[in-house]
Order: sequence, then C-alpha cells, then structure tokens
Amino acid sequence: MGRRFDHLGDVEVFVTVVEKGSMTGGAIALSTTPSVLSRAISRLEARLGIQLMRRTTRRLSLTDAGRAYLEQARAAFSLIDDAERAIQGPEGALLTGHVRISVPTTYGHYRLPAMLDRFMRAYPEVHIELSITNRNVDLVAEGYDLAIRLGPLPDSGLVARKLEDAPLRLVAAPHYLERVGAPRTIEDLADHQCLPFVMPSTGRCAPWLFRVDDRDVDWTPPGRIRVFDDVLGVVSLAEHGLGICQTYDFIVRDRIDQGRLVDVLEYARGRSRPFSIIFAPHRRLSAATRALIDFLAKDG
Repeated sequence: MGRRFDHLGDVEVFVTVVEKGSMTGGAIALSTTPSVLSRAISRLEARLGIQLMRRTTRRLSLTDAGRAYLEQARAAFSLIDDAERAIQGPEGALLTGHVRISVPTTYGHYRLPAMLDRFMRAYPEVHIELSITNRNVDLVAEGYDLAIRLGPLPDSGLVARKLEDAPLRLVAAPHYLERVGAPRTIEDLADHQCLPFVMPSTGRCAPWLFRVDDRDVDWTPPGRIRVFDDVLGVVSLAEHGLGICQTYDFIVRDRIDQGRLVDVLEYARGRSRPFSIIFAPHRRLSAATRALIDFLAKDG
C-alpha cells in the first residue's frame, strides 16, 4: 500500500507561495528556487486534476478551486500544529507559529507597535508578518490570518471583534490660525483651507464627524488639496500650516502636547470611528492567531 500523504511537501509549497505572494517570495522562505516550487505546484495540480493557480510573468492568482483548497490545507496544517503541542505537554507548551496581519497606516504606525511589543514579550516564539497598507486585502485569497479595519464593516461574511472607538479631533498648526484666524462654527470651515482625505473604497472625501448640542453632524470638507491613499498625509500637511484636518486623538495627542498642533472647534468634539479585528469564520485559526486576536481585543 502506497503512502497516502507523500504529497504534503507540495501542499506546503502551495500554501507558502500564496502567503508570500510570488514564487520568488516562496523560494526565499523555503530556501530553494522558484523553478522547484513551480514544479511542486504543477505536481499537486496534476494529482488533484484541477488548476489551483493562474500563473503569469507578473502575478499569481488563485482559481475558485485554489481558494477552497488553500482554506482546507491551512486548516489541516493548523490541526497538525495543535496536535504536536497537545502531546508535547507542559515542557513543549510554548506557543509557536506565524501570523500574517494587515493593518491600516493609522493603526500600524500609532497603536499597534506598543501592542505588538507586549505580545512579542509574552509569546517570544511567535513570528509576525505585518503588512501596513490602506488597501483592504482579501484575507483568503492573499493568505492573511487577520486584519484590522476601520469603520462599520459591510456584511462580508467575516467575523469582527471591536478593538476600540477612536475619538476624533479637528486640528491645525498654530501659525496657520495666526495667519487666517480660527473658525468659530462648523459653517466657518467653508472659508478655510480644509484637508480632506479621499476614501479609496468610494472615491469620495471622508466626511468630518461632529457632535453639536447632542446631535451628530456629518460635514464633507471642501479643499484645494485632497489627500489620496495615505490618511496620515492630512496630518503632515496640517502640521506644516497648509490647513485644518480631522484625525484620531491617538495620532495628534503628542503633537498637541508639544504645541505643534492645536485643537479647532473643541465644542464640536465627541465623535469617534471604530477599529476592529476581522478574520474568516470558516478558517480554523492557529493557536498563535487566536492568541494574537485575544491579546489585541483585550489590549485595545
């Protein structure tokens, strides 16, 4: 009787190539060459009798069958990891594994580093692959274990655990306000240089959120300068005196304490936006991924 699972090495190659995003990245991770990995995936596809990947000179993409197989393969490897930890007992109970996470620039630069520092101290054998981008990645197709996202989440079938409601502040540089004067009302903002951010998902400027007399007010800022792709750009521009922006308290708190920025329309503060961890409900999460989700949700 032949071995039933002598192809597991090829399965591991397939999972690694997807997670690394290319044959070259997979080859570096597995200390081999792209041609070796390409042959391994071809063997796996021949064994299954179905195409898992579309391969061109520039990119790789999964077929529908490839996405389904990736999910099951990752779940199987997670089961093997858990089984090994279970039989090793207390002496081998040190948590190990890799976690791939995607976060937006706001969280990746200002909130997550301190959280990850505490997590890595608690779990020194866990490895993190961190993508800091404002692009909403496809968790399944791109091989991410989890992501942190901003705002109310659409009904996408993903599971979400809220991290926090992040308070918002309207700010400007002191020398900007000295030059043009400070607005007294929301309506006065129309006469100022506002610095709106264009949301990648809609192509529209993100509204500024205010609370006035216990009433929520959403106001869409005009602007001669509109920032695309990286929302942190509005803060940099505001700090250099180019106008007024709305951003998160955790981003500008130090700048305000240092006098580099000041609050504008403080009477209209009180709104926030939520940040959440998301992950696929049908994926069997590794112990390391579950530990990171629980840690961030508790720490957030």
